[in-house]
Amino acid sequence: MSEQKNGVFRRVRVKKADDLKTIYGKVRRSFRAVDLQRYTEIESGIPAREVVAKLKALTPKLSRKRKKP
Repeated sequence: MSEQKNGVFRRVRVKKADDLKTIYGKVRRSFRAVDLQRYTEIESGIPAREVVAKLKALTPKLSRKRKKP
């Protein structure tokens, strides 16, 4: 199996005469488990509860600004 090096994507050879359906087929066939692994890794991020708390804190401020005009 070919390994991805330094996050570089494999090139798909496309001819000028290829239509969109053919190009999609070539890309679909070149997609490997290594590519899928990149999209299924769990990354650390901001917890949703923190984001919701910040949005709730901003909501009253925004609604007051809208009522003035």
